Amino acid sequence: VLQISKDDVTALQCKVVCLIQNGNFKEALSVINTHTKVLTSDTIAFEKAYCEYRLNRIDNALKTIQAASQQTDKLKELHGQVLYRLERYDDCLAAYRDLIRNSQDEYEEERKTNLSAVVAAQSTWEKVMPEDLGLREATYELCYNSACALIGQGKLGQAMRKLQKAEELCRQSLSEDSDVTEEDVEAELAIIHGQMAYIMQLQGRTEDALQLYNQIIKLKPTDVGLLAVIANNIITINKDQNVFDSKKKVKLTNAEGVEHKLSKKQLQAIEFNKALLAMYTNQADQCRKLSASLQSQSPEHLLPVLIQAAQLCREKQHAKAIGLLQDFADQHPANAAEIKLTMAQLKIAQGSVTKACMILRSIEELQHKPGMVSALVTMYSHEEDIDSAIEVFTQAIQWYQQFQASPTISESRNLKSHHLRIPGPRIPQSQDPESPNPRQNPKDVHTLAQLISAYSLVDPEKAKVLSKHLPSSDTMSLKVDVDALENSHGATYVRKKAGKLTGDNQQKEQGQGDVKKKKKKKKGKLPKNYDPKVTPDPERWLPMRERSYYRGRKKGKKKDQVGKGTQGSTTAGSSELDASRTASSPPTSPRPGSAAAVSAASTVIPPRHQKPAGAPATKKKQQQKKKKGAKGGW
Repeated sequence: VLQISKDDVTALQCKVVCLIQNGNFKEALSVINTHTKVLTSDTIAFEKAYCEYRLNRIDNALKTIQAASQQTDKLKELHGQVLYRLERYDDCLAAYRDLIRNSQDEYEEERKTNLSAVVAAQSTWEKVMPEDLGLREATYELCYNSACALIGQGKLGQAMRKLQKAEELCRQSLSEDSDVTEEDVEAELAIIHGQMAYIMQLQGRTEDALQLYNQIIKLKPTDVGLLAVIANNIITINKDQNVFDSKKKVKLTNAEGVEHKLSKKQLQAIEFNKALLAMYTNQADQCRKLSASLQSQSPEHLLPVLIQAAQLCREKQHAKAIGLLQDFADQHPANAAEIKLTMAQLKIAQGSVTKACMILRSIEELQHKPGMVSALVTMYSHEEDIDSAIEVFTQAIQWYQQFQASPTISESRNLKSHHLRIPGPRIPQSQDPESPNPRQNPKDVHTLAQLISAYSLVDPEKAKVLSKHLPSSDTMSLKVDVDALENSHGATYVRKKAGKLTGDNQQKEQGQGDVKKKKKKKKGKLPKNYDPKVTPDPERWLPMRERSYYRGRKKGKKKDQVGKGTQGSTTAGSSELDASRTASSPPTSPRPGSAAAVSAASTVIPPRHQKPAGAPATKKKQQQKKKKGAKGGW
């Protein structure tokens, strides 16, 4: 048809739809763009926006949808998907509510699933309390999305039960299809199992979570987003341990198309973990590069600058790290509190405790918190600066008494005065802070007792004056069994029970006193061959070589044995039996290099006792040849 008429609108629309069905989105979009005069935005807006959506050109798809003159149901459905990908969850929620309210067809269940997915995303990424949509969780997709929303709220137990229900529904729905294999079922359940493993990890069950993560990876699911999330979670479990496994897993996060499957916060978390992994594997340049890239993307985020500071500390550049943190705190006052806490920790690591206290006291929103006050008092006491410790403690008490009507006044009970139990100089009278009036809150006996304990170290007179405001012991009902308390396991002193003294015991107490019982010594066992008449060797406990009578090992006499000696040698006995060697036979001439012949047969030296010239050298050469030959043997 197009060969006959190139601009046939119906034929062009059919061609675009066929290309979309075959997954050729680029070619379909090219056909639309080359025939803009014929294929106007009103006639083919949905197809164009859908091609742009599938090619991950989300912003272009949104513009195409908004430019359409008529908003059909198809465009509204696609509009909701585009808003979800752009993470505009409020607008997306409104779009799906409008669709569910104004449409009635067989796709209602899918729209409800998408609506629950939007609510789950709000709960997880924006920490918004999800509203009850009244959706009946009849499918495993709805159960899964509901579990994700519960995870965002921190209700991990309920979320796990929802996921178990989703798994059951998934198995039931897939078992009805005879063409579905067990492998297909496991592949469909992979995302549910991955969320279960994430809950286990949040609950501290890292071994169970790691085992489930590895099972999912062995299935080799086709969802690259799922694999990337699981690999990232395994890296967080490994931390600075098992870095080789983490380097293998990080490759899964670099797969093609991952950036289009995950949200911005998920991708950001993966990049943070890559930077930390580079730091743990001593890749300083890579760590700096990744953290600098993250800081340029999110200038107000804390983690990039903290990673950079940690890397500088690993390189022993503490001063540079503190300067980097100080610059960030000046540029972003809203996040200055957490940065200053890190700076104080670095100062403590350097041994500058006083400077660390100055940094902590500069954090206005935390200076009266019980934890901060306790930390400052402890640090000042460690530096023996009792004046500053008393000042911090007193200021905190005055602040809490000033705002005692506030709901947070109960926190004042957590202020511990025991941090001041370090001896130090007494504060001069001119610097002595005025004691708070106990009549302002006479019922707060606990705080008054702490104040008295603090003053007892620096001004006992004031402590006595304040102790008058304490209730008397008569008004306090203390029903305590003293004997039971002293005899308890936790008591440091236990009273000894007085026993009846007999006459003998009284004499011992009056005279000799207590006599310790002597322990009986057991008799040692004697050897079997022990002879009491023989005096034992006094050196029997020494090694044989260290004894005075040791003379070394005696070498045994060589006996004439047949077959010993050099090859072809004979013994003296064999020469006597030789019939050729008789008295009548003439003496043979000596061989060259041998000893001179003697007439007496008994004094003949056999060849094996002779030392012919050149024999030792020949023997060494033979040994060397044997060694060389041994290298190439079996």
